[in-house]
Amino acid sequence: MERRFLIGMAALMLFAAACSERAPADGVAFDHVTVIDALNGVRENQRVLVVGERIESVMPMSSASESVRQVIDGRGRYLIPGLWDMHVHFLYDEALTDDMAALFLAHGITSVRDTGGDVAALSALRERLASGTEPAPRIFISGPLLDGRFVVYDGASAGQPQLGIGVASPAVAERRVADLAAAGVDFIKIYELVTPEVFAALVAAAGQRGLPIAAHVPLTMTADEAGPRVDSMEHVRNVELACADDWRELLDARRARIAAFEDGRGYDLRSAIHAEQRLPAIAAYDAERCAAVLATLTDTVQVPTLRLNSFAVARPDLRDDWPSALEQLPPAVVARWREELHARAGDGVDTAFADWSLFLVGEMHDAGVPIGAGTDTPIGLAVPGYSLHTELGLLVRSGLSPLEALESATRIPARWFGLEDTLGSIDSGRAADLVLLDADPLADIDNTRRIAGVMSRGRWLPAAAPVDD
Repeated sequence: MERRFLIGMAALMLFAAACSERAPADGVAFDHVTVIDALNGVRENQRVLVVGERIESVMPMSSASESVRQVIDGRGRYLIPGLWDMHVHFLYDEALTDDMAALFLAHGITSVRDTGGDVAALSALRERLASGTEPAPRIFISGPLLDGRFVVYDGASAGQPQLGIGVASPAVAERRVADLAAAGVDFIKIYELVTPEVFAALVAAAGQRGLPIAAHVPLTMTADEAGPRVDSMEHVRNVELACADDWRELLDARRARIAAFEDGRGYDLRSAIHAEQRLPAIAAYDAERCAAVLATLTDTVQVPTLRLNSFAVARPDLRDDWPSALEQLPPAVVARWREELHARAGDGVDTAFADWSLFLVGEMHDAGVPIGAGTDTPIGLAVPGYSLHTELGLLVRSGLSPLEALESATRIPARWFGLEDTLGSIDSGRAADLVLLDADPLADIDNTRRIAGVMSRGRWLPAAAPVDD
């Protein structure tokens, strides 16, 4: 009797073990997929298993024997890390603010860096999205643009909303950064009308608190002076002055004009300086001088926003998929944008700055300067999410390989925030922010638009964006 009991128990245990082996494991598996990321390159015929909000494993299909509860067919498809947009403004256009998060995700952007706006409003927006039932991208915020005694984005009009705040002295700089750190910002943003003394104070205050710094090149400084002291530079704006053979004369003229400015708007002051000096500086380009400038920037990520700078040579409205992209926006926004396009069509087209921006990014790339992908969405008719794919195409046009362009929107922004062990690549233990593509982005970077689905924090959103045929 005892022997029969033991045999029976052993059989039951073996049966239970067999059932356990056959029971589907928790999680979602992308099977037979080609995995592409800048850290590991290309891995074909893989299973990527996601459990909860993390990637559990990445392995060849030949090693994958376990069944799972949900399988996503990856045959003929390509899995890339969730994309970043490193330069957006949620608060630039109130009519778009509430739609932007969903639009970003629909186009595969799972993380964004908001580079200027009211810190309380941005914190509330981020908290509301994070606590909501709908998936949303990760949002990293700087709070307001830290500008000079005069503020460029001072709220005087719809085209210049209240994105900035004045920093009139080094003492004020310390207080501003302390307040922002207490409010929970992820980095700070330095703008164009700060003095060199205020710039130095902002850099010191951010450094003391471990906050990364994004910055425009201040008009009173040169790119090789300011750039090495910050973590990213935006728009490749004001770099043309540093690369000109008469840069000293141009800089002296700028400083004198700013010092003499006592009454008026910061927006008008900045615009006048750009109008007077940008094209002459480009015309006075000195290759040897520029090479020396770029050599100082190899530890500073450049976020060129080519989509904005090169609008004149890469108009989004000339693409076949532009009408469908516009349909995703609120009708009032679409009406305003169509009016703006009509107005632009009536202007004479000067492509000098557009061509210069594309050229300079190529020079930066060749010099080993890291490039980050950002768009300045929604400024300049940038559809949230959609515009990032335009940026990737322009980066390739400037000389980056498709894999390097992907790196600019995945690994580089993650590394900028010290999150390279969490985001930006596809490995076990990484966050499950992923984009499944129907075509190979390394064969044609435009294939990043061919999205079969997006995973955000482990939540699978199939057919998140229309396929661009």
